[in-house]
Formats: sequence, C-alpha cells, structure tokens
Amino acid sequence: MAVVGIGQTKHVAARRDVSIAGLVREAARRALEDAELTWADIDAVVIGKAPDFFEGVMMPELYLADALGAVGKPMLRVHTAGSVGGSTALVATNLIAGRVHGTVLTLAYEKQSESNAMWGLSLPIPFQQPLLAGAGGFFAPHVRAYMRRTGAPDTVGSLVAYKDRRNALKNPYAHLHEHDITLEKVQASPMLWDPIRYSETCPSSDGACAMVLTDRAGAARSPRPAAWMHGGAMRSEPTLFAGKDFVSPQAGKDCAADVYRQAGIADPRRDIDAVEMYVPFSWYEPMWLENLGFADEGEGWKLTESGVTELDGDLPVNMSGGVLSTNPIGASGMIRFAEAALQVRGQAGEHQVDGARRVLGHAYGGGSQFFSMWLVGAEPPTS
Repeated sequence: MAVVGIGQTKHVAARRDVSIAGLVREAARRALEDAELTWADIDAVVIGKAPDFFEGVMMPELYLADALGAVGKPMLRVHTAGSVGGSTALVATNLIAGRVHGTVLTLAYEKQSESNAMWGLSLPIPFQQPLLAGAGGFFAPHVRAYMRRTGAPDTVGSLVAYKDRRNALKNPYAHLHEHDITLEKVQASPMLWDPIRYSETCPSSDGACAMVLTDRAGAARSPRPAAWMHGGAMRSEPTLFAGKDFVSPQAGKDCAADVYRQAGIADPRRDIDAVEMYVPFSWYEPMWLENLGFADEGEGWKLTESGVTELDGDLPVNMSGGVLSTNPIGASGMIRFAEAALQVRGQAGEHQVDGARRVLGHAYGGGSQFFSMWLVGAEPPTS
C-alpha cells in the first residue's frame, strides 16, 4: 500500500470564505492533483472528523458525498476522538490491503470556527465536580504526574513549544506563524492549567487534509514518488479503569509494538529517522517519546532538553510544527500521517529532514484511550 497524493488546506483560525463542503473539497482536489488522478480514478472515500456536536452538523458525511466525488461510490465515516485522522487513514489502507478497493481517497477535517471545542470538551467526569475546562484541564494532572515520576524540570514544556513554533515557520500550511517567537515569550505566557502555559497549548483551527492511497499496481503507475506503508495499527483502552497509567497508556505501547513488528523495527531510536507525533500540549513530547519506545522510562525529557528532537537533531519530532501549531481536531492525526509521508517522499519543503527514509506518524485521542500509528518508508516493504 502506498500514498501517492497528499493535499492540505492552509490551516487558519477561521475559513469564512468556504463552507465545510468547500473546505474538504479543497484538500481532496489538491491530493488528486498531487497524484495526477481524477475523481473517476477513486474507488471509495473514507472520511473522519471529531464529534458531530462540535459544529452541530449531524452525520455530515451524507451531505459531503458530492463535494468528495463519492456519489455512487462506497463511503465510510470513522470516529475515534482526536486520533480519528490517523484511524481514518488506516481504515482506508485496510480496504486496499483486503483488496476491496484499489485506490481510495481518505480525508479528515474540522471547522472549529463553527463550534466551541473548549466547552464541548468540558464534560463532567462521573462522581466528580465539573471543575475542568477543555482538554487541558483533563491532561494537566497527568503532566504533573509525569514530572513527579521523572524529576523533569518545569522548563521542558517551553522548550518543546519553542521548537515546534519555529518549525511551523518553515511550513506554509501551518496555522501559527509566530515570527517573533522566543523562548522567553513562551515562558512568560499566562498559565492556563498548571503546568501548561498558553504558548504550550494547541490552537483552534479550521482545516482539512486528504491522501490518495493505492495498491502496488497503482503506485507503479504513479508519476511521483510514493510513500510506502511498512506498518500500521490501532489500539484502544477505557478512559478510566483501575490501574490505568495515564502517563504512559498501555494501548499506546501495544500500538507502537505492533507497528514495529510489522515493519521489522528492532530499535525505534536507531531505525526510525523522524516522528510526526500528536502533541497538543507540549509536555506530551517527552511523555510519548517514552511511550513509543524512543526513550527509557523517565528519560524522554532528556532527549528534548538535549536537542535530540530539534529539526536538525538526531531524532526530529514534529518537523511541520505539529499539533501545537495546527489543530483542526478531526484532521490533526491525518496531518501527522501525511507529513510523515511527505518526509519519505522528499517533498516536505523547508522542514524536510535530510535522508529521511522511515518516518512514524502518531495520533491519540479521547482520554488517552485511542491510538493510531503508521510507519512509512521511501522504499516498498520487502514482504
């Protein structure tokens, strides 16, 4: 299975010039143009987004069928909270791997300007007073737990944010382009959910991302380099259960292990060149470095602090600016997958990692209970 076409919109706070249908069609057409294919070449469409109540449009896939060229074709809708962009792409790959379809258009989107995700994500936890506001209020205690567990200094989060916002300046599609960003400005930004500061959080974005996926025969006909899928997996676990490790969820570990097994990865730190990681709050970079096996337990923050995850580091993370710079929730996971594919195709522009041959795309969602990941390579898998 291979990625032969990738398309994104410019991600911004509000795309008032287009409807949801116009937004998704923009990304889809760019993916088709990149693949040098037409709507007639697409056998099926797989679409994903965050909860319908965000925009208040129920079952939007029905009215988006025409915009996506899906009239008269099979169309599937996927939803796995924040990881949905990744899992949507994986559902599409499974349709190709199962020989149900040869070429599939997969797309994910969000138009947060037409919703209020902050309060939509402020649902009360059972048997507790509803004292949190937004996802940050839910995740901040888990960040504090990580800091206590590892002894990480409270400066690590600002280092991640400063890195990702600088990377975003090299990505024309990124939402936040803070040309005057400095580490001091990040550290002086207001505290929202201790220890998470304003500049250590993701924005609220409108945007869409699409990919054209095809089988080996389709990839052989492609006029452009393909990104080949070497492994992909999804895992989930309950939001709350006795013994759940919120700092390093078991589902994340299991998902990564399955992807590495499929791809023949023995040592991810050595065998993987870069990572597009789902980091909506900056502290999740060191946390996920450990969860995904790139660092031993308690050591992830040291990779960040030493510059390993910088664009020119030994293991670049979020070369595109990541979720910290662009966050159309339903599409954020697919952007991670698409950016990984751009890297191995050598088409990531100014944020290209030299010599990137195998890159991991990662997404998580809900209360750290949904995980989806894929590993793509510049060469087809050997088996």
